[in-house]
Amino acid sequence: MNSCLRVDTGHVSYPIHIGSALLQQPQLIATYIQHSAVFVVSNLAIAELYLDRLKSALDGFVIDEFLIGDGEHYKTIQTVEDIVGAMLASGQTRETTVIALGGGVVGDIAGFAAAVYQRGVKVIQIPTTLLAQVDSSVGGKTAVNHTLGKNMMGAFHQPSAVLIDVDVLNSLPRRELRAGLAEVIKHGALADADYLSWLKTNAKELLSLHKNTITEMVLRSCEIKSRVVSEDEKEAGVRALLNLGHTFGHAIETLSGYGVWLHGEAVAVGMVMAADLSARLGKLTWEDARYLKSLVEAFELPSSPPGNLTPEQLLVAMARDKKATAKGIRFVLLNALGDACLEEDVPVEILRRTLQAGETLCCG
Repeated sequence: MNSCLRVDTGHVSYPIHIGSALLQQPQLIATYIQHSAVFVVSNLAIAELYLDRLKSALDGFVIDEFLIGDGEHYKTIQTVEDIVGAMLASGQTRETTVIALGGGVVGDIAGFAAAVYQRGVKVIQIPTTLLAQVDSSVGGKTAVNHTLGKNMMGAFHQPSAVLIDVDVLNSLPRRELRAGLAEVIKHGALADADYLSWLKTNAKELLSLHKNTITEMVLRSCEIKSRVVSEDEKEAGVRALLNLGHTFGHAIETLSGYGVWLHGEAVAVGMVMAADLSARLGKLTWEDARYLKSLVEAFELPSSPPGNLTPEQLLVAMARDKKATAKGIRFVLLNALGDACLEEDVPVEILRRTLQAGETLCCG
């Protein structure tokens, strides 16, 4: 079951191809490469599994490559400088197409390098983790981390195409699979309550990587993401809702040290904390907050923050979040399951209750 969606921002339009064995379809990939030069960015683990397959599909192109280490701690401005240096050394021009072959870290770094190299070259995203397939590869957000905050340096740079081969998920470690499912749950929580019910019904098949069920899930999540991105490319309005769970989650990642918690794990906890805060503010029923927490746990994801982080530490980290405004911390909260909203005027005393709740989040 192969499908194709389109993201149309008004000035940029590109396809998202979703299906099986896409990496073995040379004509599909070649369609989005206008000139002969290709520069592949991947990491050591993914390259060992899929780089030769990609090169076979690109027979006839002039291919150079750059491999980064595996992990969030490589998502730095230094890595981008190293990629740009390698592109210059290998004679890349503005006609070069960058291909990001890997998970969210690779996609963010390669996309940012493509955005800044000679003021911008084309990039194709080939995501190899579930999190990247359903979220980070779609929408053109690229960034690297700073020691004081996640994704603090970046650019909007839309890809020429996104190619999602669900077969690569078979090599994904179980922890990475679960982390990707957090972003899937997020899509349902912010935009589609019926999707949440479908996820709960199909939890076992999704965790066991049943191909048809996984493919349908990736398609449904990409439909939600592409619809939002098409409406609001640069997060001036509705796209901000895609950050459900991220204000809390980014604080957990930053304070724990990048790579200790996977992004999806932190987002899972962040969603539960957002649901707890929503209920304390009278927006969401405690029953719905508990339902969302139970769904997170059904997919074997953490539902409470690490016990070694204090409310004060979390408050400071959230205040530095790039989504904060002059009014203060901006939260994505829930009026109901499937109905998210932005809130900038959260009383600190109520926020503290959520931060202090720990393992009792969503208990009412």
